[in-house]
Amino acid sequence: MLAVVGTVPDPDFPLTVGRVDMVENRLTINGKHVLVNRGTPALLGAMINTLKVLGPKDITGFIAGDIGRGDGSREVYQYLVENKSQIGFHTLVFHYLQPDVDWHNRIMFMLDDLKKKPVLIADAGFMYAAKMSGQAQSYDLFTPDAGELAFLADEVAPHPFYTRGFILHDDNRVPDLIGRAYRHGNAAKNLLVKGATDFIADKSGIVFSVNSPVVEAMEAMGGTGDTITGIVTALAGTGMKISKAAKIAAKVNRLAGFFAKPTPATQVGEIIRHIPQALENVLKESYVQ
Repeated sequence: MLAVVGTVPDPDFPLTVGRVDMVENRLTINGKHVLVNRGTPALLGAMINTLKVLGPKDITGFIAGDIGRGDGSREVYQYLVENKSQIGFHTLVFHYLQPDVDWHNRIMFMLDDLKKKPVLIADAGFMYAAKMSGQAQSYDLFTPDAGELAFLADEVAPHPFYTRGFILHDDNRVPDLIGRAYRHGNAAKNLLVKGATDFIADKSGIVFSVNSPVVEAMEAMGGTGDTITGIVTALAGTGMKISKAAKIAAKVNRLAGFFAKPTPATQVGEIIRHIPQALENVLKESYVQ
């Protein structure tokens, strides 16, 4: 089983826990509905469409509304800590959450008490909290972009706002930032760095890079980072090795974009719609690099 801990940008969306389904471009969870757009809904949509190919698996969502104030994120954190008996999942992804080191540490203590710790994946805010708490290496996968990677690579920055300028400078290439993040213990066991070239790395260095097909319109499209995280989470949920799952996810995300033939007006839901076709092609290795 898989679980997603995240938020939606609606302050009136209550804390909701339950099985997540998708009909056309709408997600349903315990009778609540949300459009598949960027953020956690895009991640969930990508997971569901990935599992259409891999075989059905239940996805449990722990979702609350949060527009950046952190109130919904804290509701989700508190629920997890107080209801640890519900945490019986193979794979758990944290996504679009306001970073809170105290609540992060409480969740990690709770997970450490479980008989079997799930595969842990973190993107954006929770990844920041993991680094700030000194527990990045407890995670199986982070999915940063280059800017987020720069914070992981800065061993003294206590918050992304304080990432030092020389680390953010364009001369610091992604491979250098990856090495720096691992040297200082600020990276998960695996990294999937999203960008013009997607890099999959572990403590030994870069193990895969994916840079084709090139779909330029995707660079400016909101939500494609969320879809790649959703795809890799679904793949990891089947028991696939993380580095292999990340490589396939990077290829699938790009190929889904290629099939969608996006323009600047294309929404991420169109990319999600093409994920099953892209995944089938990648698994068969029948696409042209």
